[in-house]
Amino acid sequence: MRGLLVALLAALLVAGCGVTRGDDSGLHRLRMMVPNSPGGGYDLTARTAVKIMQDNDITGRVEVFNVLGAGGTVAMARLMNEKGNDDLMMMMGLGVVGAVYTNGSSARVSNATALAKVVEEQEGILVPADSPLKTIDDFVAAWKADPSKVTIGGGSSPGGPDHLFPMETARAVGVDPKSVNFVSYDGGGDLLTALLGKKITAGTSGLGEYVDQIEAGTVRVLAVSGKERVAGIDAPTLTEAGVDLVFTNWRGVLAPPGISGDARDAMVKILEELHNTPEWKEALVKNGWSDAFLTGTDFEQFLKAQDERVSSTLTELGLV
Repeated sequence: MRGLLVALLAALLVAGCGVTRGDDSGLHRLRMMVPNSPGGGYDLTARTAVKIMQDNDITGRVEVFNVLGAGGTVAMARLMNEKGNDDLMMMMGLGVVGAVYTNGSSARVSNATALAKVVEEQEGILVPADSPLKTIDDFVAAWKADPSKVTIGGGSSPGGPDHLFPMETARAVGVDPKSVNFVSYDGGGDLLTALLGKKITAGTSGLGEYVDQIEAGTVRVLAVSGKERVAGIDAPTLTEAGVDLVFTNWRGVLAPPGISGDARDAMVKILEELHNTPEWKEALVKNGWSDAFLTGTDFEQFLKAQDERVSSTLTELGLV
């Protein structure tokens, strides 16, 4: 497989398709754009993937860089503006889908070049270790008593998973979603600072971003959003707690529109090799990610469905 990949990349180089050799590698150089701040879920997923690709000689040196702004809308606009540029990939997910709608952008993830969906991840409801809210029942009771006094932070803009999750949770427990006191932060790093600084009551986020804090006991998880509990985390699912809701986030990789079919196939093969490594399988377990690898027309159709899903939900909430 690797020999085939190297041969394909060499052919692309001869054809001048824009995938260039790195100074430190016999393979090629790529860039990976991250659409939020360092420390967030996209950043963690991208840097984990890139390290594994480099360590296994799947790629040469890959430049990872962060483009902040409007929950990923700025990065998405940049990706779309780099039409035909086939040395660029972008880690993205549900948050970017929602952000482009709520920020009035014409960029749509379904109009970029679909490479692969890589992971799904449960959301968690998180509080500081010394929070008076000890259980999910405590949280729901306080929320229903006075939604304005329960401030919930999320590491994504309105329309992203950290926003959609508490809105759907509110509806499930009988709180009007429009009354939710939600504060948006540009990534998990900023959200963690707010959570530990007691600027918010609770945070909603993917759990992989807070593995170290959860293990250290500085952050507690009141509940997780998936069908089953997360290994290593002492927290019930929402359904166990009597809340009729299952919710999962996802992340994937896009390239700019207008690249050649050969360049797209070469990038997909890189991601397929990443997916097959033991180190990636270990990263899935460590970060509480579920394997959700999907490429080709299946991923393209998935992106179109996500566009429609988010548009419908945000319209219902009166946000677009």
